[in-house]
Amino acid sequence: MKRSTKVLRDTLKRYSVAYGVVILISIINIIVFWLYNIFAEPLIYSSIIGFVVVAILTLLSFLIGLKKASEREQLVSNESGAWAYDLNPETLAEEDYCAMLNKAVSKLSELDMKSDSERQEMIDYYTHWVHQIKTPISVMRLNLKSNDTEENRELLSELFRIERYVDMVLQYIRLDAKTNDLVIGKYSLDDIIRESIRKYASQFIASKVRLEYEGTDKEVITDRKWLSCIIEQILSNAIKYAPEGKVTIEVIGDAEVVIRDDGIGISAEDLPRIFEKGYTGNNGREGLNSSGLGLYLSKRAADKINVPIKVNSEPSKGTSFMLDLSKSDILRD
Repeated sequence: MKRSTKVLRDTLKRYSVAYGVVILISIINIIVFWLYNIFAEPLIYSSIIGFVVVAILTLLSFLIGLKKASEREQLVSNESGAWAYDLNPETLAEEDYCAMLNKAVSKLSELDMKSDSERQEMIDYYTHWVHQIKTPISVMRLNLKSNDTEENRELLSELFRIERYVDMVLQYIRLDAKTNDLVIGKYSLDDIIRESIRKYASQFIASKVRLEYEGTDKEVITDRKWLSCIIEQILSNAIKYAPEGKVTIEVIGDAEVVIRDDGIGISAEDLPRIFEKGYTGNNGREGLNSSGLGLYLSKRAADKINVPIKVNSEPSKGTSFMLDLSKSDILRD
């Protein structure tokens, strides 16, 4: 229902009593005049004048109400919450409602500030925890690398997964941080991709996955940390779901990164939901080792740095992820 229609309905409802009073007085006067056999023409005029006066008041009230409704609509569209303090009450009831509303907004602001403070404390704690936990992980890695055995290589692979999950904790809580942690700069896309490849080199070897990447001379303006997070998660999934297969990384066009594997693929019913938080799909449930957070973090990180992600997949034939970096002011050669 349109706003003007609602205002008109409310105005008529508010003046319904006035119309009723005019009608009631007119009926009483008619009865009295009839009983006393008095000429009723003046009564007709007075009743018409009464209706006209009420109609004029109704029209004026409707126009004033429509103007106020428009002003309220503009105030409500202000999402900052400052609108609550800009209201101008004209009646005692409106003044009381405004006082209650302003009190609620003030309380909400206090709770919001408290929530921000508590969240920052949590971020600080987990940041410190991540740095602390990485120390024993590094020591364990050094000890395991000192003796190159099959068992130690398997333990190193599991240790790498632990470290990746630790990093995911920090990435997860930083996604919704109100402070801007982006560090935008011009980076070599090749350096970012190769750094991610080196990080997962041991996983490629352990899973016997072949990698094909020819390099690129493209440069992008982006946040290096979050772009690396996206690429690394896609590589992790490719290794997980394409054991003893092949992963291909290409940079095409204006810098669209395509990461393709020939693994088990994603079913058509799962494909639209792979970026949902906690959604594992049939393949993840069968493997019993998917948290459903990896691709969710990737999508959130991609949105954070304005990098569209497209996915093509077919069961038993593999999956392709496309990262369109051309939207991030690619510096052309």
